[in-house]
Amino acid sequence: MKATGIVRKVDELGRIVVPIELRRSLGIGDRDAVEMFMEDNSIVIRKHQPSCVFCGSTEGTSEYKQKVVCKNCIDTMV
Repeated sequence: MKATGIVRKVDELGRIVVPIELRRSLGIGDRDAVEMFMEDNSIVIRKHQPSCVFCGSTEGTSEYKQKVVCKNCIDTMV
């Protein structure tokens, strides 16, 4: 991980502000979904990429009945 020199404090409600420079460089816009998880001893925040419920692929996905499915899995079902 690369240090940016940007430091933010957590407020009373547990929130932090992700600086606009970081959001722009990651392509995260207003109201975009992000996912958070722990990796080793760090918290990772990244733009959410919908993935296929069957294989986990993020390529060629579409939504069907509020579930994300990729084209390859759709083709194998037909």
